[in-house]
Amino acid sequence: MTPTHGLVYVVDDDDSFRRSVSRLLSAVGYEVATFASGPDFLAQHTSLSRGCVLADLHMPGCSGLELQTRLASSGNPLPLVFLSGNGTIPFTVKAMRQGAVDFLTKCAPDRELLAAVAQALLLDGVQHARRGALAEMQSLYGQLSPRECEVFAGVVAGQLNKQIAGDLEIALRTVKLHRTHISRKLGMPSVPEWIQLWNAVRTK
Repeated sequence: MTPTHGLVYVVDDDDSFRRSVSRLLSAVGYEVATFASGPDFLAQHTSLSRGCVLADLHMPGCSGLELQTRLASSGNPLPLVFLSGNGTIPFTVKAMRQGAVDFLTKCAPDRELLAAVAQALLLDGVQHARRGALAEMQSLYGQLSPRECEVFAGVVAGQLNKQIAGDLEIALRTVKLHRTHISRKLGMPSVPEWIQLWNAVRTK
């Protein structure tokens, strides 16, 4: 089944190949946008972009691997499938290690290309949901006051209320009051939920 969200961005300096791939993808129901170079694609790429990228490995000015690196550092690293007329094992290994979904030759059967695109778009859906959940957690954490953040850190570190009170030089009842406020702000009454939030925020 063809995913209904996101575009397939075809990045290749070969005009005829771009047209050919675009026709194939459009014929099975995908939305397609084509670009003659990596910089052209990156110029319109934003944090809100959805979909996947089909990129030629060997392009003048900005190679496919360079595009992959720049995309990874953009904050929205769309899944990428490499296509090459003369792919080599070292390039393939490097591309896959850097997170490429697949590496195909340009003469690969259509079914392999379509399977790779479907896999990449499904991955984009998973990554988009994960980024959304992380953004929500960061927003919740951002509501805490500096003192509440200190109490929160003590709790997730496994400290008792009296230990937190001693470290922060505040009254025990003040720690308990802060914990109540934190639970209400986060909508998370349990410590395991706090730990999950803490881990998500710290591993951003």
